[in-house]
Amino acid sequence: MASTPPRTALHLTATLLTASVALYMALVAFGNITDFGTNQQFVRHVLAMDTTFKDDDLMWRAITSKGLQDTAYVAIIVWETLAALVLIYGTWLWFRRGDRDARRWSTYGLLMVMLLFGAGFIAIGGEWFAMWQSGDWNGLDAATRVFVFSGIVLLVNHLPGTGPTEP
Repeated sequence: MASTPPRTALHLTATLLTASVALYMALVAFGNITDFGTNQQFVRHVLAMDTTFKDDDLMWRAITSKGLQDTAYVAIIVWETLAALVLIYGTWLWFRRGDRDARRWSTYGLLMVMLLFGAGFIAIGGEWFAMWQSGDWNGLDAATRVFVFSGIVLLVNHLPGTGPTEP
């Protein structure tokens, strides 16, 4: 019977950092589901661009249909929930010492988070819908924090010493 190699500090770090992002995403999704209206208003204001500089060259981008705004918000919640589940599974694999699969599933989940916060909130919300212009409905700082944290966790998960490398 082969023994399991001892966990390294780096392996433990990858495990716990992945668990931290999984917990964060689970709490975000849970909060958006149980307190639907709070961030629904956030998404509506960003997409409507109603607190931006109202530049005619940009306002054609605004989405004012509440149905489309709410569809976008539900899609965000679904994405958050799926990312949380993938990261929870990745964390479970890290704990079980299934390093190759843990790295793979954690990478999928972390990329989902980075796409949501990077492409979704920073690029599309921040630039396309000019969220940076809003004093009231500007989530760029929070999105940047989550994007950077997830990126650091992704890098840690791929450092030599967290487990075997992909073939």
